[in-house]
Amino acid sequence: MSSENKDLVLYGANWCPDCKRSKKFLNEQRIPYQYIDIQNDEAAQKTVQDYNNGKQIIPTIVFPNGKVLVEPSNAELAKALDLKTIASRKFYDLIVVGGGPAGLTAAIYAAREGIETLVIEKSGLGGQAAITERLDNYPGFAEGITGAEFAEQLSKQARRFGVELLAAQDVTSVGACDDMVCGNNGQPPAQTWVRTESGQQYEAKAVLIATGSSYRRLNADGEEDFIGAGVHFCATCDGPFYKGKPVYVVGGGNSAAEESIFLTRFASQVTLLVRRNALTASKVIKDKIGSLKNLDVRYNTEIKTFEGKHKLKAVKVLNNKTGETTEENPAAVFVFVGLDPNTGFLKGGPVKLDEYGFIVTSRTLETNLPGVFAAGDVRQGSTKQVASAVGEGATVALMVREYLKENADLEDKARFIEEDTALVG
Repeated sequence: MSSENKDLVLYGANWCPDCKRSKKFLNEQRIPYQYIDIQNDEAAQKTVQDYNNGKQIIPTIVFPNGKVLVEPSNAELAKALDLKTIASRKFYDLIVVGGGPAGLTAAIYAAREGIETLVIEKSGLGGQAAITERLDNYPGFAEGITGAEFAEQLSKQARRFGVELLAAQDVTSVGACDDMVCGNNGQPPAQTWVRTESGQQYEAKAVLIATGSSYRRLNADGEEDFIGAGVHFCATCDGPFYKGKPVYVVGGGNSAAEESIFLTRFASQVTLLVRRNALTASKVIKDKIGSLKNLDVRYNTEIKTFEGKHKLKAVKVLNNKTGETTEENPAAVFVFVGLDPNTGFLKGGPVKLDEYGFIVTSRTLETNLPGVFAAGDVRQGSTKQVASAVGEGATVALMVREYLKENADLEDKARFIEEDTALVG
């Protein structure tokens, strides 16, 4: 990414879907920008009109070098930001779909073994960890490390070992090679393939799916703007930063209730906001909630708006029974309304998913499709923690190596034997 993109300006409005999409893209790519809401800003409205020959079209995005994009697609934004979106080759030993902790760790381990590796990530490298305000429970960082810094270090390490990284690219399908889809008639070097939204097809000896999972959003105005800056999805990760301060938790199930209980260790007051008129959590958890003096539950309550500048300052809360709206000032809001695996692109395909959409794997982390592996939060039975995702990434890299060794042609078998001898020696 070019350094000249540090101060780009996005002119938009909070009601504009394309503006929200552009903001989300810039946030995911961790691109610094200034957002100006033109709705009540006549000077900003005139600026937008000047850029668009008298028309008021948003989003209008202005780069410091003078370049202007109007209603850009994500692909156009990626190109303007100098993000690499097309791989240098068509064939690789290993293609990793997903650039979070599991995928990047696997890529680092694989590349160190001489396995030529491509990583394709649709959002920003680092995954969910990158938008965590701070990792305070990851081994090896006594003072903790910010999510953004952790993601940056992982990406730099992958590049150092020669991993090719593609960002802002959506993989649309994964499959096994046959005469119809692979250019090599299904024989080595390629056994599997992936296709991207841009129409590119890449082939490999093995594929690792490490696309992670996504916390469900409230879809309230301003929510995306404060993720990692007052809006959080992990009490274990971010709860300790709000010691002695009031926090809100949103959700009505076991996860929201359990995380609320956990947060009472740190927060001065925890308020659990439940959209319905009752909790769906278990009786044991409900009883525990009732015994805690600094935990309050409010029913028929929804957050409609998040507000602030750089950090969360206020929320507008709706009582959906009375219709009353109030402005309130928690130090942070923790959202626990569900988790979805990022496997939409696999539905209807050959890779087996469980009833919730998570990928089913064997104990070697291989899926039902030979040569296709899965690791991290996207895998059935994973623990949804950064440390365990990193561990699975390292494990799956070794499993991939064994798979490649067992399915190698004569030339590659000789290479693996030579490397094994060097490791023993």
